Amino acid sequence: MQTSVHPKDTMTSSMSLKPITTFSIVARDSSTGDFGIAVASKFLAVGSAVSFAEATFGAIATQSYANTSYGPRTVAGLKAGLTLESIHQSFAATDDNYDLRQYGLLDAKGNSITFTGKGCFPWAGGIAKENLAIQGNILAGPQVVNRMLETYESSSLTFPEKLLSALQAGDDAGGDKRGKQSAALLVVRKDGGYGGFDDRYIDLRVDDHTTPVPELSRLLRLYHLYFDKPEQENVISIKGEIAERLTNILVKSGHLSKTQPWGEPSEKALRDLAGIENVEERMLEPGLVDKVVLEHLEILYRT
Repeated sequence: MQTSVHPKDTMTSSMSLKPITTFSIVARDSSTGDFGIAVASKFLAVGSAVSFAEATFGAIATQSYANTSYGPRTVAGLKAGLTLESIHQSFAATDDNYDLRQYGLLDAKGNSITFTGKGCFPWAGGIAKENLAIQGNILAGPQVVNRMLETYESSSLTFPEKLLSALQAGDDAGGDKRGKQSAALLVVRKDGGYGGFDDRYIDLRVDDHTTPVPELSRLLRLYHLYFDKPEQENVISIKGEIAERLTNILVKSGHLSKTQPWGEPSEKALRDLAGIENVEERMLEPGLVDKVVLEHLEILYRT
């Protein structure tokens, strides 16, 4: 396990940018190969600056006067066959303000590095283990990263939820000692994005909120509702009581003018309503419906 701690305040006066006071976790799911980054900060839209990842290659969180070129440079280096250590050393050799940087690096073999420059504001430090790097600066104390590690490693949740549970644990341990403002979750998977056109499997951000980490968890629940594929045990036939319940929804929503036997007009109306309510990814062949969709629509239209 690699640990990086620099509690001294020696900020270089030449820097005019505001520090991204952040705590983050960069991880790889060894069962799927997915990379994920979860981050929170008293900083507007922290996910736009900190998180960078590309499926099958690697992930990076760059913070504390973040050098946003580090993300693309890390992935480009990994694609060219460079080791994570050589990429880490190249940052030190080419960045005049390297002592102000903090980052966590991870590659597809599970190798990880966390770095905290001696110019980062206290408390600042990190922990790196196989498939995992956790780091933060201007934190309430070392308990923030320690609790994140303990929570992540003890969790039996699915990968995105594990990342957010670790982030919440860091928040509960004091997090950014200046306060709360934004949080973000990025998970990349090969062809895992919407429609299979890119690798951004999950890309959620809370840019300005009084409780950003819980709000991010709420958005993740919505993501699963809208984009997860139906589980087999939730696939039900549209007949009898189920047909009546769906018909009532469609009449109440205005997609059917009156109650009628289930048929082609009802199927079309259901698909139209699914598009409006953003659950089209859960739609099945005619005659079948996802129980999750049925119950969600009933809540919306209070049948």
